[in-house]
Amino acid sequence: MGKQMTEMLKGTLEGIVLALLTGKAAYGYEITTLLREQGFTEIAEGTVYALLVRIEQKGLVDVEKRPSEKGPPRKVYTLNAQGKNELDEFWNTWSFLSERLEELRKEGN
Repeated sequence: MGKQMTEMLKGTLEGIVLALLTGKAAYGYEITTLLREQGFTEIAEGTVYALLVRIEQKGLVDVEKRPSEKGPPRKVYTLNAQGKNELDEFWNTWSFLSERLEELRKEGN
């Protein structure tokens, strides 16, 4: 992944993770796997876990510890109402930006 992609992801990864949690609770490793399935193969697990701590501290997710077959209990994250509002705002911002960028791209061709 190039430096430009890395920089762009820094501003959007929170929204991407919130979107992944829409309608589906998941734990950290599962979220990392879902990101990789979406093509975000270069995102380190540590980055995802740090993000999960931040969105938990911001009150965007509910967290439940569930028993794990392997090792300690897993923290399972569920998008809550505040998180849904944040995700809606993310999508509105994304739509605005992508429309403007597409206009600029078309003007440049």
